[in-house]
Amino acid sequence: MTSKRDYYEVLGVSRNASPEEIKAAYRATAVKFHPDRNPGNPDAEERFKEAAEAYAVLSDPNKRAHYDRFGHTGVGEQPFSGFDATVFGDFADILGNLFGFEGFFGGRRSSGGPSRGSDLRVGITVELHEVATGVERTLTIPREENCERCGGSGLAEGARPETCTACGGRGQVRFAQGFFTMLQTCPRCGGAGRVITHPCGDCGGSGRQRVRRQVTVKVPPGVEDGTRLRLVGQGEAGARGGPPGDLYVVVQVPPHRRFARDGADLHVEEEVSAFHAALGTTIEVETLDGKEEVAVPPGSQYGDTLVVRGKGLPRLRHAGTGDLVVHLKITVPKKLSRRQRELLGEILSELDKPSVFKRVKKMMEGGGG
Repeated sequence: MTSKRDYYEVLGVSRNASPEEIKAAYRATAVKFHPDRNPGNPDAEERFKEAAEAYAVLSDPNKRAHYDRFGHTGVGEQPFSGFDATVFGDFADILGNLFGFEGFFGGRRSSGGPSRGSDLRVGITVELHEVATGVERTLTIPREENCERCGGSGLAEGARPETCTACGGRGQVRFAQGFFTMLQTCPRCGGAGRVITHPCGDCGGSGRQRVRRQVTVKVPPGVEDGTRLRLVGQGEAGARGGPPGDLYVVVQVPPHRRFARDGADLHVEEEVSAFHAALGTTIEVETLDGKEEVAVPPGSQYGDTLVVRGKGLPRLRHAGTGDLVVHLKITVPKKLSRRQRELLGEILSELDKPSVFKRVKKMMEGGGG
């Protein structure tokens, strides 16, 4: 009688390998020796069974501890007789669907029961002035709903569904693949476990109809570009009595012709002549709700900013309102009248004259005036 190989040797890992390393090694071994890749190869089939047996022990902390201490006798005989769902609950996660193992353990995933309806997504455009106040929109949404005539059953009036003869009402059928007994969704009833021989005349037995419904969505003040608003239960109807999906409304806020947005704050540029900037003045600034007078202090420079408190946008999910930030753009006149030139020349000559302080300093340094 051939003695069993060491389980660590079977998977090609060290005795102190982590659970993740063991899992990865098992996956690689199972894929390598899977019967689908080695048809008619009894040695590969045995290696595949051997790897499954090794993983069944080493993936279980208690079994692994007994095996490390007592060897094969510590865990008893582990003949390969199919996968234990308590040990290989993540088998589909390990091998994915490489060889059609999804739903391998039978009954884990059944398409025959109620299922949630699909989520829907729609986009709307909201202008900046609507962001400031919030807005309500009525949308027309095409979606699938339960048939009004049959209530979603798919049956003609007075008819009853019949048990599927192909799967016996289980929604799944078994088939042999190598030494495995596999389960798959019944192709006749689609996993429902029943068939409709007298379908509803309106929906043809599907239990669903395509309709167009009007849905009202409230867009809150301060909403930002790309915000998703969720309307629970406004998606498509669920199958076989399942709950409906949700409707996601994606808000788009296009750029404004005048204002630049930074969160709840708004930014705007205002032109001020160099003379007004030098002397100080008052300007009218456009806001989202009208004009606002803003004082420009004397000596203002190009790029200086003036803040108008509370004239921005509402803060989404927070109390308060942002500000309006005015960026000054100092301009110089391109054309001047003769009188303006004379006055500007007088100003420049005054600016060029030495100050009293400079004249006194010069006298003290040179001894004369």
